[in-house]
Amino acid sequence: MNILVLNGSPKTEYSITLHTSLYLQKKHPEHHFDIFHVGTKIKALERDLSPVLTAIQAADVLLFSYPVYTFIAPSQLHRFFELLKASDIDLKDKFASQITTSKHFYDITAHRYVQDNCQDLGMKFIHGLSADMEDLEPAPAPKYLPVTVPTAKEAKAGDVVILTDAPSAQLQAMIGRFRAVFPRKTRVVDLQELDIKGGCLGCFHCAADGTCIYKDGFDRYLREEIQTAQSIVFAFTIRDHSMGARFKIYDDRQFCNGHRTVTMGMPIGYLISGDYSREFNLQTIIEGRAQVGGNFLAGVATDEFDPDGAIDTLAATLAYALDTKLTQPSNFYGVGGMKIFRDLIWLMQGFMRADHKFYKAHGLYDFPQKQRLKMWAMYAVGAMMGSKKLRAKLGNQLDAGMVMAHKKAVEKA
Repeated sequence: MNILVLNGSPKTEYSITLHTSLYLQKKHPEHHFDIFHVGTKIKALERDLSPVLTAIQAADVLLFSYPVYTFIAPSQLHRFFELLKASDIDLKDKFASQITTSKHFYDITAHRYVQDNCQDLGMKFIHGLSADMEDLEPAPAPKYLPVTVPTAKEAKAGDVVILTDAPSAQLQAMIGRFRAVFPRKTRVVDLQELDIKGGCLGCFHCAADGTCIYKDGFDRYLREEIQTAQSIVFAFTIRDHSMGARFKIYDDRQFCNGHRTVTMGMPIGYLISGDYSREFNLQTIIEGRAQVGGNFLAGVATDEFDPDGAIDTLAATLAYALDTKLTQPSNFYGVGGMKIFRDLIWLMQGFMRADHKFYKAHGLYDFPQKQRLKMWAMYAVGAMMGSKKLRAKLGNQLDAGMVMAHKKAVEKA
């Protein structure tokens, strides 16, 4: 069997994920493996896609090999899917699978992204492998509803960034209505106009002091012009089950902040053109990134049903969140994601020094084993509950003790 490994990592032969594929190759000499580095050759493939198309045609199975970057696959792989879909290659009934490496932080959404795009191309998909870093039919054409743009009222003071990429006429109308009804000043940042030289290389040059190896100034612009805003509204058209390759470059390049939730407390919102209600994976990513980042998600306004009403609701909710400094407790996505990061940064504090400093300063090292007094108290309670006589004597005193602090809070409210 001819297996073509499509390496989406920007690290070429230094990719951890690729070595998992090489291990598979070593264990199965009865099969023939070819490797194509689509991650590092993406610029060349934009000029001439034929070399990889020839390799794909000769393969029985396509094996996508890539690291998980910011909830999903690297931007280079996003761009590769765009090029593949724009070509005239027939991949119907060809088999595909995937191998990723990560610390299991939203590997599920990355896997679903690749699977969805392979199935768009008519391929038969085999469930892939999500390894730890230390382990060795197309959607129907969208029917968008028109958006009306009212005359803008005089804006209040404020600074809200609307982040977009080459907005279509439909998305421009959605942005226009939001700016007209939102009672604060807004400014649009078009990612297509920024001089971003390329996607994250996974080189960890930024691990010590947050300085990116690229000299395009994006890390400085991100910190001084975007993250200083009171809020960010992300505006995009759904492409290939995600926000598109340009937005993914922006997402991946934010790794200059490492694992630091530098915008926590900032409310965010989304303006999305497309069949968002069908995109469960994208919904999970959007909720998950808000939860892990500590951002109140003011809403997602789409053009599927009642775009004018949805945009007005988003504007009102975001304004209320800003006026009241609204925050909400994290759910499973936020708590679970931050526990993974907490343990990772603690273990790698000598390497990821900027992250370690941030986690210490913000009290993110909330290890339960550090709470010695509470732990020993639970031993005492456990010992008492082991006695039938004491259990009978205590009655509901244990329950009363558990709500004592809450009762005091209610009394003081």
